[in-house]
Amino acid sequence: MKFITSDGIKEIEAHREGSIFNSDGNSVDIQKDIWLEMNGKRHKVVATKVGDCWWLHVQGYILRYELVEEGVSNSQDDSGLTAPMPGKILDVNVSIGDSVKKGDVLLVMEAMKMEHKIIAVTDGIVESVNYSVGDQVSQGAELLIIE
Repeated sequence: MKFITSDGIKEIEAHREGSIFNSDGNSVDIQKDIWLEMNGKRHKVVATKVGDCWWLHVQGYILRYELVEEGVSNSQDDSGLTAPMPGKILDVNVSIGDSVKKGDVLLVMEAMKMEHKIIAVTDGIVESVNYSVGDQVSQGAELLIIE
């Protein structure tokens, strides 16, 4: 899974064994309390979900993680981004001619009572924005094009 953090986009591949998730030699034990094991030491974690973001408090540090839902590509070259499911456009963050970087949030849509961020899968220039705030889109609709 990919997350937006204060250090940019991070990909975390965790493996689950019961209530324990392991990733890169660290483990998180999620039972009644949450425990993070790093370098052989266990630390209690307080986790709070606010909107789409998870805020983790551990050892005096505050970490923010937001799940990245990349736009679905409708072409081999990843220049066209399509709606992953039917929904309504809530916010359009780019205009034609804007320069975007991989990981930028291009637009936000609502589907199944959840917000879904459409993320740039490549650097480029916005060539076309095909929908506006409030528009209903069907699954597979081409939302915008990045060249």
